[in-house]
Amino acid sequence: MRMLGAHMSIAGGHALAIDRASAFGMTACQIFTKNANQWAAKPITPDAAESFRARVGESEIAIVVAHDSYLINLASPDDALWERSSAAFGDELRRCAQLGVPWLVTHPGAHMDTGVELGMRRVAAALNRLFDTLPNLDVTVLLETTAGQGTTLGRSFEELAGILDLVEDQTRVGICFDTCHVFAAGYDLRDAAGYALTMQAFDDIIGLDRLRVFHLNDSRKGLGARVDRHAAIGEGELGAEAFRHLMNDERFAEHPGILETPKGDDGEEDRRNMATLRGLTRVVGPALVAVP
Repeated sequence: MRMLGAHMSIAGGHALAIDRASAFGMTACQIFTKNANQWAAKPITPDAAESFRARVGESEIAIVVAHDSYLINLASPDDALWERSSAAFGDELRRCAQLGVPWLVTHPGAHMDTGVELGMRRVAAALNRLFDTLPNLDVTVLLETTAGQGTTLGRSFEELAGILDLVEDQTRVGICFDTCHVFAAGYDLRDAAGYALTMQAFDDIIGLDRLRVFHLNDSRKGLGARVDRHAAIGEGELGAEAFRHLMNDERFAEHPGILETPKGDDGEEDRRNMATLRGLTRVVGPALVAVP
């Protein structure tokens, strides 16, 4: 995995996120396009968008990913919240297009005790309507694997596949694989056999060709806990070996890896976690070698 980075703050302007990522030698990064805990957002001015695009072009960052607001619930059975969530997600898509960000990561949402099947249909209906309304945006929606807390969708590969199957324009959807979430949902990545079985299950049920980006997070909770709590790489229940398998899997050499691990104001934890990940990579000559 050659492209590594972290989620970076856009405080002071979107372009500053790129400056912050570049200062730590990142080759990928993730941003919010707006305050993730508010519905409303000030428009991005053309000058701000151009500044962001220029800063990315001048940097070593090969890919920028966006994550949508935590308030959005496209699976909501409540029509008013579903409509508000759909409108907000449409705004997120437009903001990504304005910034030139090609991928928008979203948690599939929570069905609020109305059942998985209805929840999946609500998510797909929202995406289908948005894709019809916004046909020319060059932004792909990435459904994120989840830990499965409460009634949230996405804890199983089958649930994600079920949503994908209901989306009419298959070119506009993919998957973000979060290591902490997958582990907390019950998929073991800690040894070579478990890692291989998990990736085979993903390929059989969804298809590795649908996977676009990884969130690289250790887990403070154990296998199958269904609780989403991130930890520094190698310091949680997943442990370093899980990331060794992933970092040396040649199938994902060109996939971006984004840290969402705990960090303070100075961001030095990002530098340390990236160093840990790079230290787990086996290199023979110019090429990565796969873990047996």
